[in-house]
Amino acid sequence: MRSYNLKKTEIHPTAVIHPWARIGEGVKIGPYTVIGENVEIGDECEIGSNVLIEGATKIGRNNKFFHGASVGTAPQDLKYRGETTYLTIGDDNVFREFVTLNLATGEGESTVIGSRCLLMAYVHVAHNCVIGNEVILANAVNLAGHVSIHDFVTIGGLTPVHQFVRIGKYAFIGGGSRIERDVPPFIKLAGNPPQIYGLNSIGLERRGFDAERRSKVKAIYKLLYRSDLNVTQVLEALDGDDWDGADAAEMAHFLRHCERGITK
Repeated sequence: MRSYNLKKTEIHPTAVIHPWARIGEGVKIGPYTVIGENVEIGDECEIGSNVLIEGATKIGRNNKFFHGASVGTAPQDLKYRGETTYLTIGDDNVFREFVTLNLATGEGESTVIGSRCLLMAYVHVAHNCVIGNEVILANAVNLAGHVSIHDFVTIGGLTPVHQFVRIGKYAFIGGGSRIERDVPPFIKLAGNPPQIYGLNSIGLERRGFDAERRSKVKAIYKLLYRSDLNVTQVLEALDGDDWDGADAAEMAHFLRHCERGITK
């Protein structure tokens, strides 16, 4: 017997759902959609037509998947040998047409997407990526493996991101860029090769940063990009008494964990 409640779901008769899939209440599933054995779908999700959801995929509540999305498929990684890996998705996300979301590589590893994100058409999220909350990825953004995108980031369309790159909180990346190195929090950049265009001031204001807080973040930005200090010296300065506060700590933590170097 299937584990979902037929009285509270709307499932098109052409949908193919494995008997062991776990479907929450109030879920809507469109025509010709296929849902695999190890899938768990939370309450109130809407899954459009011709959507494929397979693998060990756990989806939170109130997510929307548009036509043609491919979710929980095997990673495009030659190291993958069929080991058990996961895809975990939070709540209140929107995945537009033909988004592809891959499982992780490495036994027990996960690809993770947070909550309240918008992934537009043709976005690709590769194996072992970690995406935070309230992230916007515009059309045809392509994330290679092991990319980490922190909360409140926006990336413009047609932008590839190199494997293992980290993008810090509140960063804004313009469309058509090519990201090969880490992008620190709070900044705005665009281009190929990418260039820094100052703070993401409009984004910070929209996220509730008042003038005083934006001024402090600007001072952190100037320390990193407009002084003669190298990253080690910037970290020493941020650890000093003159740079207290969560935003300075956020920048220091990000810089301390850079492995690919930061975008200059």
